[in-house]
Amino acid sequence: QVHLVESGGGSVQAGGSRRLSCAVSGGTFGRYTMGWFRQAPGKEREFVAAVSWSGGSTRYADSVKGRFTISRDNAKNTVYLQMNSLKPEDTAVYYCASRYGLAVVTSTSEYTYWGQGTQVTVSS
Repeated sequence: QVHLVESGGGSVQAGGSRRLSCAVSGGTFGRYTMGWFRQAPGKEREFVAAVSWSGGSTRYADSVKGRFTISRDNAKNTVYLQMNSLKPEDTAVYYCASRYGLAVVTSTSEYTYWGQGTQVTVSS
């Protein structure tokens, strides 16, 4: 069983930064594509960013491109989401997710394991 635990959420003012972490246990972390998703109140869960097993390939939602950076440390079984220039519309619960395989995909249905989420609130 793969277990994902997010951390690093909290409140921040617009224009600020925050780094989320997702620690993974179980399975073979180095074989997983990892993704970050978010869900705002009353909205569907949406893709934010994803990274390949090696870290060499990444994808981002257009809304965060240039502001967010996804990375991973396979030695620590951890994936990160560095969020800069935060906006109030970035307010959401952020989830990390994993899928076994090489493809860096963006659909929630393609991911197998999910964390419980961490709240990020950006005030104007």
